[in-house]
Amino acid sequence: MIESLKDPCDASAYLNAAIEEGDRSVFLLALRNVTEANGGMTVLAAKTRLSRESLYRMLSRRGNPEIKSLHVVLQAMGLRLAIQPEERECSVA
Repeated sequence: MIESLKDPCDASAYLNAAIEEGDRSVFLLALRNVTEANGGMTVLAAKTRLSRESLYRMLSRRGNPEIKSLHVVLQAMGLRLAIQPEERECSVA
């Protein structure tokens, strides 16, 4: 499974499924798995210019990453945050 998470499309589907669970710790575990697939904390630290210690804390089971940090981490893995309507399509104004 970890190997498939190198692909941004597979990683985004995996992370979206984790978000659907509604449990922060499930999402953070999924994000740690995507991080591992993309070279681990050392590689991510170099790409994001965040310390490994900060990344370990942020992605720990009890982590509580700020949106800015989450954006930087996802961007380093070729991903981005997005908000979508839950059920219906939006009309274009």
